[in-house]
Amino acid sequence: MSLVELTATELLAELESGRASAVEATQAYVERIKAGDEHVGAFLRFDPQPALEQARQIDQRRKKGERLGRLAGLPVAVKDLLCSRGERTTCASRILENFVAPYDATVVARLKAADAVLIGRTNLDEFAMGGSTENSAFQKTRNPWNLACIPGGSSGGAAACVAASMAPLSIGTDTGGSIRQPAALCGVTGLKPTYGRVSRFGLVAFASSLDQIGPIARTAQDAALLLEVIAGHDPLDSTSVNRPAPRYSQTVIEPLSGLTLGLVREHFGEGLESEVETAVRQAVAVYESLGAKVKEISLPHSKYGVAAYYIIAPSEASSNLARYDGVHYGYRTDEKAMQAELAAERASASSGGGAQAVEALDSPLVRLYRRSRAEGFGPEVKRRIILGTYALSAGYSDKYYLKALKVRRLIRQDFDRAFQQVDLIVGPVTASPAFKVGEKVNDPLAMYLVDLYTVSANLAGIGGIAFPCGFSSSGLPIGLQLQAPPLEEDRLLRACHMYQQATDWHQRRPDFGF
Repeated sequence: MSLVELTATELLAELESGRASAVEATQAYVERIKAGDEHVGAFLRFDPQPALEQARQIDQRRKKGERLGRLAGLPVAVKDLLCSRGERTTCASRILENFVAPYDATVVARLKAADAVLIGRTNLDEFAMGGSTENSAFQKTRNPWNLACIPGGSSGGAAACVAASMAPLSIGTDTGGSIRQPAALCGVTGLKPTYGRVSRFGLVAFASSLDQIGPIARTAQDAALLLEVIAGHDPLDSTSVNRPAPRYSQTVIEPLSGLTLGLVREHFGEGLESEVETAVRQAVAVYESLGAKVKEISLPHSKYGVAAYYIIAPSEASSNLARYDGVHYGYRTDEKAMQAELAAERASASSGGGAQAVEALDSPLVRLYRRSRAEGFGPEVKRRIILGTYALSAGYSDKYYLKALKVRRLIRQDFDRAFQQVDLIVGPVTASPAFKVGEKVNDPLAMYLVDLYTVSANLAGIGGIAFPCGFSSSGLPIGLQLQAPPLEEDRLLRACHMYQQATDWHQRRPDFGF
């Protein structure tokens, strides 16, 4: 069996036993990326030499008997939204195309300390704003199961590279479903931790009260291994929870007894495709066969989740992205062209309308801001900045933003009440399997509704996990979602592992023919 066909847990065992070297493992993935990524487009940047050199150093240290990190020799791909010292961090945006990070994000620092081999930076929707990875300024990523389809987003590159066996592990981020949704659509396992469980220091912010970093892997065991390394308190992040993280890699294999699952009444209504509903209900039946009890519950305010999310998230994005102005750092417009344009307009205004017309023109600084942002941001980012700025503007913030915050509290209360009755909430991740590239790109509302079943977990700050539970008649993966009370990632992983021990959906891999 090829090394790229092993799970991360299996590959780590091969490395630790000496049956495989870090260089051999890294080289196997390098060859896989070279052969496959021209079709998938999962990586924005992939430089094999530094990765192979890192692997060589790990092998040398292992031979000397030195103490190694938890992930020693395992290749890990990182979404290009986390800072890595001395490397470009673009957020898939022209405005940060040449930005070189001066420090490591805490998650990146922890990966390095664990001796993971950082194999490349994965593609995403620009600033993580999107659900299809079609909004990247540089390239589109495609679904490994069907290259005519999207991989989901915004962590589409992170999910696609694992699905295509181009990395055993990857790091994604989830603001409204951006780990769980692409994991479901690509047939892999993705976990969005509780808000505050993983440090956000060094993560380029989209919506600060919603963003969370998490693992994408092939199995629950692999996700547990990666989460164990990146989770934990960080004094550099004021929102980091000051509680020790469990040894997820050890507890994930422990079965859960007396499990009660909540099936949400509102999740099985209009818009949910029949194939998805059938796969989800069959997965619930598997849990029942394993001894779990199933109880129907209600999350009455979940129907307002998308509306509340698309007020709160754009509002925070409007504030966070105000720093990209062409002055402090990032993309700056061609100033010579701008000055020539301004001079021509001043000359025209002077001859036609006098001093008053000249006075009405933008100042050079305002024009610099305006042109730099207009040229640097893509259409979806501009749309969300405008939405957020409007929602926060005088006379409208009470009507929109503050009301959305009240709905957010009601959604969290719904979850709190539900978790008094059940241990986990079970349901679909998406209403349909992956759609075709370009199918919804000109319909923002349809694209936003893709997040229908995922945004509520972000609004409530709770954890959720997505993993494969079937395939559509066209051969595309269908995902199941579990949601847990705050800081119960251990429960999520154990429940996912239970299911994966009883089924083989997670073992299936797309066949590229290379």
